[in-house]
Amino acid sequence: MHATAMKNGKRFFEVYVKKMASPVVIEIGARNVNGSLRGVLPEHARYIGVDLAAAPNVDVVLEDPYKLPFEDGSIDVVVSSSCFEHAEFFWESFLEIQRVLKPAGLFYMNVPSNGEFHRYPVDCWRFYPDSGLALARWARSKGYGTTLLESYTGHQEDDAWNDQVCVFVKDESQAARYPERITGRFSGFDNGLSYPRLDEYLQPSVRTQDQRRMALWHWFQRARRGLAQHF
Repeated sequence: MHATAMKNGKRFFEVYVKKMASPVVIEIGARNVNGSLRGVLPEHARYIGVDLAAAPNVDVVLEDPYKLPFEDGSIDVVVSSSCFEHAEFFWESFLEIQRVLKPAGLFYMNVPSNGEFHRYPVDCWRFYPDSGLALARWARSKGYGTTLLESYTGHQEDDAWNDQVCVFVKDESQAARYPERITGRFSGFDNGLSYPRLDEYLQPSVRTQDQRRMALWHWFQRARRGLAQHF
């Protein structure tokens, strides 16, 4: 798990899960690769790691990648980090997560918005600012009351990854339980959304962080050439 993924997961737990009473937290894609979200989970939470094969940190091995072995409405929190880009039909995974969540249950999704090609065993998708809204609408079209509580595209730090972070609640009627937002605690992001104002982006940018950096580099090169010609 890259550094910003761990930091964003920790922010989610601090804002949304720390105040819950003995929550059950399921991590999808739990295999420990340079750390897992289990390492930043609040101590009072019960963790169940789920993945497609036996590996360190995996408690439950899935027989079907799109079926979770949990009862309807039984789980408090589901988290998934750097996983959905590898799911060929991630929208099916999203619906299955809605099925197992309690009405006030939360889904935290962290997926690449920008980053290197990395097959595990396939690498199919990148997610942009409107992706959380689209997934919530997909769930609603299938009979759930899902809404997006917040989303944002995190800034790169020491690597190539821009994380697209989305937090959903299964039933919009339960949204008032969660008045705080991650985006209210830090500023290292672009194109944030925060419920109930889901029609207005926070810190909007049409360019990615890489594009802004490239534009600055080209400006510097032109300025340097102009300065050289002057002298």
